[in-house]
Amino acid sequence: MSSAFEILQGARFFTKLDLRNAYHLVRIREGDEWKTAFNTPLGHFEYRVLPFGLANAPAVFQALVNDVLRDMLNIFVFVYLDDILIFSPSLQIHVQHVRRVLQRLLENCLFVKAEKCTFHASSVTFLGSVISAEGIKMDPAKVQAVIDWPVPKSRVELQRFLGFANFYRRFIRNFGQVAAPLTALTSVKTCFKWSVSAQGAFDLLKNRFTSAPILVTPDVSRQFVVEVDASEVGVGAILSQRSLSDDKVHPCAYFSHRLSPSERNYDVGNRELLAIRLALGEWRQWLEGATVPFVVWTDHRNLEYIRSAKRLNARQARWALFFARFEFVISYRPGSKNTKPDALSRLFSSSVASTDPEGILPEGRVVGLTVWGIERQVKQALTQTPSPRACPRNLLFVPVPTRLAVLQWAHSAKLAGHPGVRGTLASIRQRFWWPTREHDTRRFVAACSVCAQTKSGNSPPAGRLRPLPIPSRPWSHIALDFVTGLPSSAGKTVILTVVDRFSKAAHFIPLAKLPSAKETAQIIIENVFRIHGLPSDVVSDRGPQFTSQFWREFCRLIGASVSLSSGFHPQSNGQAERANQTIGRILRSLSFRNPASWSEQLPWAEYAHNSLPSSATGLSPFQSSLGYQPPLFSSQFAESSVPSAQAFVQRCERTWKRVRSALCRYRAQTVRAANKRRTKSPRYCRGQRVWLSTQNLPLKTASRKLTPRFIGPFHISQIINPVAVRLLLPRYLRRVHPVFHVSCVKPVLRAPARLPPPPPPSLSRAHPSTGSVGFWTCVLGAVVIST
Repeated sequence: MSSAFEILQGARFFTKLDLRNAYHLVRIREGDEWKTAFNTPLGHFEYRVLPFGLANAPAVFQALVNDVLRDMLNIFVFVYLDDILIFSPSLQIHVQHVRRVLQRLLENCLFVKAEKCTFHASSVTFLGSVISAEGIKMDPAKVQAVIDWPVPKSRVELQRFLGFANFYRRFIRNFGQVAAPLTALTSVKTCFKWSVSAQGAFDLLKNRFTSAPILVTPDVSRQFVVEVDASEVGVGAILSQRSLSDDKVHPCAYFSHRLSPSERNYDVGNRELLAIRLALGEWRQWLEGATVPFVVWTDHRNLEYIRSAKRLNARQARWALFFARFEFVISYRPGSKNTKPDALSRLFSSSVASTDPEGILPEGRVVGLTVWGIERQVKQALTQTPSPRACPRNLLFVPVPTRLAVLQWAHSAKLAGHPGVRGTLASIRQRFWWPTREHDTRRFVAACSVCAQTKSGNSPPAGRLRPLPIPSRPWSHIALDFVTGLPSSAGKTVILTVVDRFSKAAHFIPLAKLPSAKETAQIIIENVFRIHGLPSDVVSDRGPQFTSQFWREFCRLIGASVSLSSGFHPQSNGQAERANQTIGRILRSLSFRNPASWSEQLPWAEYAHNSLPSSATGLSPFQSSLGYQPPLFSSQFAESSVPSAQAFVQRCERTWKRVRSALCRYRAQTVRAANKRRTKSPRYCRGQRVWLSTQNLPLKTASRKLTPRFIGPFHISQIINPVAVRLLLPRYLRRVHPVFHVSCVKPVLRAPARLPPPPPPSLSRAHPSTGSVGFWTCVLGAVVIST
């Protein structure tokens, strides 16, 4: 729309027409009426004329009006859908122009609404702007709508406001920079929180609407002036022309651009040159092919010689090709005279100039006051409690009532930074002493809720290994898991892994997508149960297929118990996870040249997996489950006499006993090796408070590095087994399963006397923006959970 207004140069009289019934003036092509059909309680209807709401309706109607007024367009007529603007330099010529347009509309059966038309006026409101001989300005009614606009309460309301205001950005100086805090809130990646900066931008944008200047209509026959400047955060430009009446430069348009992270790395010269490049690209329709060479004002003197430079880098060479399309002269203008574009470029900067000096530390936060405050408190307590003889002369004895304050100063103060026991003791030993100083410090640091939440422990994970019971026969205990993230191969993208925990045999079933609980049950019946019979136990993770009520009822009906892994502890289903790793390694080897062929290689990969000897039993899964190794080729073994059925059964039983003994030995070795890297789990009880690790929680925080390592505390609602507990989680964690391995929690230690307990989590209110996660804020060294 901005480029269309340049044709108004020299116009002094205007007429605005509004077509009646607009789209309904276009006939639907015969035979296509059914495409506009709709049903109502009164019956079935079809449009015979163009209705409102069709995607191509605006383009079709615009083409119709353009065809009718083709020879007048951009000469003395401008058309936008059903709005027609007629403009002329004099009243006599204008009357003739209006008569010609009305006659043409009459010939084509196009009629106007008299009540919405304005004839022979020196100023008209057209498409939200007031057009006159002086130039173009915003419609006062639209400006009042912005002034009366209430503060947005949601992201959608803010988008609606910015969409309305963005239509007038060519009138608003620094629009992009002023609206930057508001634009940042429209991102779905950020939490919508109305801040002081957002309110300031909202108010400033409203104020800019009330003080927006009148933009003169560009006259391509006269010289343009482009004023540019660049700062470390943005670039700005103003397109102007000198008035013939007062010989002053008046603005035609404003432009500003926030620098990207890579553009901020440019040196000063390249940033100034970038400002010219962006400004010329923004106003190319006016500047390219201008009859009079335009002038570029910049406060960087070196750019005066850029067009005659003999050595350019790759970026400057590309820009030089772009500049070759324009006729312009670069003129140096000192920064003191180049203030307008300079302000445009610097508005992105968060720094604000101030004439008053600012102190390094705010008042009341001077280091000396903190130190002498605690000493004064101790000395005041010593007036009532004398120092014992054992206290060193160069140290202050700390009476019992003030020991907690000293511990908090040495550990929890902003200047301390929550050090460990050694660091806290080092601070205390410099000035204070009491008999139980080391013991009290250890208790205080261990019970610090901030340290418990924000520090990762160096000790091995808690919880001794609790292996699953060893099955007594093949396929009585199975483990299930899915392999996802595969490329499409013959329409398959997922693999269902089914592992026999006795023989380690596995079936790998290709699927088109992740199945539901009902579909999973049907797949297991068709591919496993019909071959190996019904199992007595099924191990799986906590996928939605296996935690559903249908799956539990299905397993109950077939007589199988359900064993689910604890939250964020895949080791509980380690055999299926290991089978997934093995099949992934084999498939990578077989299909690395053509990943889309993995489904064709899957049967061979399954055979290879079941043929490999197990490290636990020493036998292949085929031998452990079938009693023999199936040959790959018929000539692999020589023919022999067929053994009796009784002998075959006895051989299978001997094999199974051998496998079970091997599994027992292997489990004992695994338990010993694993427990060397683990510590004994604390003895938890129902109702006890614990901290929960955030390592695997789906938390949406501003920075993962600054996210607390633990949150809580939460109460234990049930002891599942010695290494698994169920927690009472708040609503904002309702999507997280409440059963956790003991390695994911740690107990809340009892604090020394008079130390305030850690704040309990909210159990009733979800996070206002996400509804599923918490929001953490670090305030003066203490982590607070906001819900």
